[in-house]
Amino acid sequence: MFSDYEIEMIKTNADKIERLGTLPEDILQIIYDYKLFKLFVPVELGGADLELPKALKVFQEAAAIDGSFGWLVTIGSGGNMFIPCMEEEVCTALFSPKNAVIAGSGYPTGTAVKTEDGYQVSGQWKYCSGSNYASFFTANCLVKENGAVSDKIISCILMPENVETIQDWDTFGLKGTGSHSIKVEDVKIPESYTFSLLQHRNSYGGIVHSFPFLPFSEASFTAVCLGIGQDFIKEARESAFHRKNSWVNQSKERYDFVTNKIEEQAESFQNKEEEFYNHIEELWHKHKKKEELTQQEMLEFTKLCKDCVNSLIDGTNSLIRYFGMTAVKESSALNRIWRNLYTAGQHSFLTP
Repeated sequence: MFSDYEIEMIKTNADKIERLGTLPEDILQIIYDYKLFKLFVPVELGGADLELPKALKVFQEAAAIDGSFGWLVTIGSGGNMFIPCMEEEVCTALFSPKNAVIAGSGYPTGTAVKTEDGYQVSGQWKYCSGSNYASFFTANCLVKENGAVSDKIISCILMPENVETIQDWDTFGLKGTGSHSIKVEDVKIPESYTFSLLQHRNSYGGIVHSFPFLPFSEASFTAVCLGIGQDFIKEARESAFHRKNSWVNQSKERYDFVTNKIEEQAESFQNKEEEFYNHIEELWHKHKKKEELTQQEMLEFTKLCKDCVNSLIDGTNSLIRYFGMTAVKESSALNRIWRNLYTAGQHSFLTP
């Protein structure tokens, strides 16, 4: 998908992305031009309208260029899954712009007080990736009626001018994702700016929007990890080659030993990748035939995704040990990629 120039430009800016904590404007422009935040948006709203397996390849390709870049592409497109749940006019207005992208959180850590014509929303939500450039936010709230907080959850649409971004994303990896907390206090929103994932309210939804949300999310984040793992192997090969002369001077066998270890992990990663895509193709084919995925099938896919990411992390851990102090410097590319993989793998959908 990406040109050699674009790949080189993003890779060259990887350190800058970390320092800024977000994507520079020229890289955002690439995303807008390729509709990478709109992979599951229908064509009539200016989207790419991709099927899931093809989009997963895009997520992997983006993450193989830079982890933060790939994560943000994946998260940005993931918000497209809300499209069928919004009122049609609201959906059209919010998703039609070229730069349309959601940031938000699924945790119900806010409250929405019912009013005559809508809700009054207050709360604070963590891990809102892409918060620095989001065109709108979504946040889950517990509904408060007659002075009491109920167990009813609604999703609220919040506009950037009403949202305070708290710069608290301080993890050691994926530093460029701007996954900060957001906060609102007594913001009034109309009824039309609320939605439920259990209720479809327009005709924009495509086949991907009816795919179960859990395996959709697991597949998306696993594809990101596969891309980061792919990038790690590439960087490890290059790092070993650059050290060849010094290693040979220390020990004739060292270079061959390390490169063999890299290729062993590369083969293992490729096997996991093939297994992952074969499995998701099977689930997708069944879904396209309008056959419901069984609970057992989804549990097996969950296990596959977790095992895949565990293998990637274990593999990179085993390799990074061979690169000495250079590999533990945060300024090194190998270290950055390793940190990004570890952080992506800590998502609750992927942890053991």
